[in-house]
Amino acid sequence: MAGSLRVGCVKYLNARPLIYGWPGEVHFDHPSALCRRLAAGELDVALVSSFEYLRNPIYSIVDGVAIASDGPVFSVVLAHREPIEQLREITVDPASETSVNLLRGLLAERGLRPRLVSGAAGPDGARLLIGDQAIEFRQRPGEFQFWDLGEQWRNLYHLPFVYALWLIRPEVAGAKEIAGRLRALRDVNRQQMETVIAAGKKFDQAFCARYYRDHLRFGFGEKEKEGLWMFQRLCAKHDLLPTPELSLTLF
Repeated sequence: MAGSLRVGCVKYLNARPLIYGWPGEVHFDHPSALCRRLAAGELDVALVSSFEYLRNPIYSIVDGVAIASDGPVFSVVLAHREPIEQLREITVDPASETSVNLLRGLLAERGLRPRLVSGAAGPDGARLLIGDQAIEFRQRPGEFQFWDLGEQWRNLYHLPFVYALWLIRPEVAGAKEIAGRLRALRDVNRQQMETVIAAGKKFDQAFCARYYRDHLRFGFGEKEKEGLWMFQRLCAKHDLLPTPELSLTLF
């Protein structure tokens, strides 16, 4: 079954413990591109932004597995020089609608509504950075401050934040078996994290170990589900999503 499935996955460091060792072909792409391909039926299952499920809850969720944080996430940050309250414009990375809408919601809760624009930021401009790009930017010398969205979320709601979920299209047969395979893969990779880290060459291995240990969570338990509901309510409050709450279809 693994070889015939059309599987998509975000191409960031944070996803590696959930996909390393998958026996079939994997289509790697940015979150927004994966969301479009999954919605269009070009993929059967994909690790995509949690906002995609809240916006389009036709999918089944692989229970127990997510990319989440319960505090500073390190790789989803607003880089800025001026105080947050003085920002009038922020350049955003449109690759992740979850992060963009999380930023909108967190700022709105502080009564702040700067203009969010896509494109290249100026050398001193405030910018939302996600994934590997955020990690690389933070490793450069500079005078930016970093407003960590995972940390801000945890301070505000005292819950984990869920960035990405495995979603399965409704017409795909064998969803229960697929979900079981993906959970088992995550469990194996947790046990052999040193091997997972060593397989990547882009980042320092000591950094990867800290990143996976200190900043990321790979479960989707009751607290993470509460966090997802809270994100849905925050988005609805600020007109980023329809107001009705939804139920989770889990396998």
